[in-house]
Amino acid sequence: MGEALVIPRCSRTALILLSLWFLCIPLGVICSTGNVSASSNSSSLKPKVINIGALFTLNSVIGRAAQPAITAAIDDVNSNPNILNGIQLKLIVRDTNCSGFLGTMEALQLMESDIVVAIGPQSSGIAHVISHVVNELHVPLLSFGATDPTLSSLQYPFFLRTTHSDYFQMYAIADIVEYYGWREVIAIYVDDDYGRGGISVLGDALAKKRAKISYKAAFSPGDTESAINDLLVEVNLMESRVYVVHVNPDTGVNIFSIAKSLNMMGDGYVWIATDWLPSYLDSMESVDPDTMNLLQGVIALQHYTPDTNLKKSFMSKWNNLKYKGSAGREGFNSYALYAYDSVWLAAHALDAFLNEGGNLSFSYDPNLHDTNGSMLHLASLRVFNGGEKLLETLLRMNFTGLSGQIQFNPEKHLVHPAYDVLNVVGTGTRRIGYWSNYSHLSIVPPETLYSKPPNISTGSQHLYSVIWPGDTTTTPRGWVFPNNGQPLRIVVPNRVGYKEFASKDNSPQGVRGYCIDVFEAAISLLPYAVPHTYMLFGDGKRNPSYDELVYKVSQNVYDAAVGDITIVTNRTKIVDFTQPYMESGLVVVAPVKKAKSNPWAFLKPFTREMCQQLITICWFSFSTMFFSHRENTQLTSGIQGIDSLISSTEPIGIQDGSFALNYLVEELNIAQSRIVKLKNPEAYLRALKLGPKKGGVAAIVDELPYIELFLSTTDCLYQIVGPEFTKSGWGFAFQRDSPLAVDMSTAILQLSEKGDLQKIYNKWLTHSECMSQVNQVDENQLSLNSFWGLFLICGIACVSALIIFFYRVFAQYRRFVPEDEEREMETIEPSRPSRRSIGSKSFKQMIDFVDRKEIEIKDMLKRKNSNESKQQSNRSFSDGQTSSPS
Repeated sequence: MGEALVIPRCSRTALILLSLWFLCIPLGVICSTGNVSASSNSSSLKPKVINIGALFTLNSVIGRAAQPAITAAIDDVNSNPNILNGIQLKLIVRDTNCSGFLGTMEALQLMESDIVVAIGPQSSGIAHVISHVVNELHVPLLSFGATDPTLSSLQYPFFLRTTHSDYFQMYAIADIVEYYGWREVIAIYVDDDYGRGGISVLGDALAKKRAKISYKAAFSPGDTESAINDLLVEVNLMESRVYVVHVNPDTGVNIFSIAKSLNMMGDGYVWIATDWLPSYLDSMESVDPDTMNLLQGVIALQHYTPDTNLKKSFMSKWNNLKYKGSAGREGFNSYALYAYDSVWLAAHALDAFLNEGGNLSFSYDPNLHDTNGSMLHLASLRVFNGGEKLLETLLRMNFTGLSGQIQFNPEKHLVHPAYDVLNVVGTGTRRIGYWSNYSHLSIVPPETLYSKPPNISTGSQHLYSVIWPGDTTTTPRGWVFPNNGQPLRIVVPNRVGYKEFASKDNSPQGVRGYCIDVFEAAISLLPYAVPHTYMLFGDGKRNPSYDELVYKVSQNVYDAAVGDITIVTNRTKIVDFTQPYMESGLVVVAPVKKAKSNPWAFLKPFTREMCQQLITICWFSFSTMFFSHRENTQLTSGIQGIDSLISSTEPIGIQDGSFALNYLVEELNIAQSRIVKLKNPEAYLRALKLGPKKGGVAAIVDELPYIELFLSTTDCLYQIVGPEFTKSGWGFAFQRDSPLAVDMSTAILQLSEKGDLQKIYNKWLTHSECMSQVNQVDENQLSLNSFWGLFLICGIACVSALIIFFYRVFAQYRRFVPEDEEREMETIEPSRPSRRSIGSKSFKQMIDFVDRKEIEIKDMLKRKNSNESKQQSNRSFSDGQTSSPS
């Protein structure tokens, strides 16, 4: 290790001031007290004059607008008796002539005065350096032109921006990009604090809209036109055609001049400029037709300022404002309003500060001293004792200025940031809408929306029509295939089984199959050519991992993936899929056997619960007796669906490389040891034939398209059992935010509507006749033969009832026949030997007996029983008398 270099301890401010000598950015406006003396400890004295020092490049777009505005503000403050109680503001102007060295010298001279407020600078780069100085001296810094978002950090507590940060402007651009459906932009920007800070925020804003900066084209502030030309040539070879230009207003138009020469301002291109462009155009004394011709179709953002009476009055005086020491009058832009309001903000704050008892006292900083031989005069710099109190006063100011409401939120931003959205057309610009942080894109002025609830939903965003580069009103697609000679890299899985979907081929195309034909048909419908080449993924010995294939697309190894790729959640997180071109879902396939229907299946509905509802049971019995199915012979399987598979311990077959493995293990908690990977349909057949007891599987879980193809060759020995237990589809995978995914989805829908998808399906795939689900035709379902058991029961019951009936009738008849008739029959029988006559008479009597009503029979039997009882009683009485003694 080398020897360390020891540097004497010194003040951070001294180092910063020393670095100022090498900076080349104008400082801004410095405000100091006049006629104030200070001791080495402290001093306080109410000043009669407060000197305002203006330090910036007069001959610049911002300088030409800010100088007369500041002059007007000084005059208005000095002529207003209601502010500062007679204290006058005196303006001291220093022109840096675009020289960093001269600007540093002028700044150091002004820093030797007692500064209480600094107004400026107009540059974000110099604002970073000056902010360190004012932090040490406790001097609030008001900047009307430094828009770098990083200046709002806690690192710069005394920096106060009196214009809007580029943070809001970049979010406005992101909303425009989302509004027109673009997914990628190229950022062209100056490589300094101003450019880098704004583009960094733009990247964050686009990411929240699922868009991105595909390329950052940065150039140095001092780059030549040749260097910028080379940069634009490189940009033109890329895919995106949406360019965001964030540069300085003094040199930014050169970019469009070079782009015009490269034919980059025509049809299909989109150019979005930040507020530098309207500032430049407004500063022009007269419209330059050549300049406007360069900018046709450009969209630009401009600071929005309400059209108040105060602003209109100022605008009417603008032509009378002159530079001191300059002969001409210059154009107006929005920075003039912010410069004017900065002076008034300082005046209001100083007035409140003094009225509240504040005083302009300063103290020497013991850390600031000159070393021997130093000419920096660091000891003359003093700390403003009331700086923190004045800063608090500035932050609570609330008044209406030329630019609108001057009030700061807790983040020290001006409230109500808003922009005009402009379209450069003809010899000027036309407003196509507004953007505000409150309601985003709108065609209604922002101040009319502040009284309503905020609405930033996609449906509420509106802009008027735009005339784009190339004089067209059709919204550009925003991208083309990169003009670098590289075709689209399409990866295709090198399958081992089910090659009907995708497989290697010896043709010039290199691949073939159903999925390939769908992709080719869809890509032929696009309104632009898509050069592409196919690349196989896998060794051809086993199916590749589809998760790995999709991952390589996300890592830019391939541009897209075409094949039987299932759209599942974990894949959609890293790539974009098209509209599904094939419906899919996991199903269970198991062996089946023919079996006759269960003759007692009709008893299944008669549960214990149903026995509690006698009426319902009777009605259900009646309906069940008359229900039948079409088939007598049904198919049965021991596996009834995914639920029975989960509850069992038997092995399950899946296709090698399928997402079914992760689903069964992670989602359904099936032990991975039960999973058997199978390469192709032949392996499916062998495993199912062997069964779980002989080293095979009990069932196979796979996607429906594969199973349909498999069942078409099995002669109905295997069938799908249970319903699909997942719902998904197949799609083509593209890199995230690829515009091709959207266009291909539209093309797939067109194929479906025209019936071309079905034609391609019929070309490659066949449909099985064995697709009926087993659980819908099992042995417990009812057919005509299912009721022979019921018929047997009914028959036995009927025969038994008939036998009992005849027995009962015969028994009653035997008791009913009178004794005299029996005797008559006995008397007649010897004289009439004809049995037929006797039999006929007896049969006729029996029929007559049966025809009699039940009540008559019962009465007859009752009388007969009564008579028999009397006879028996009389017989007993007679017997008693005979046996008694005489």
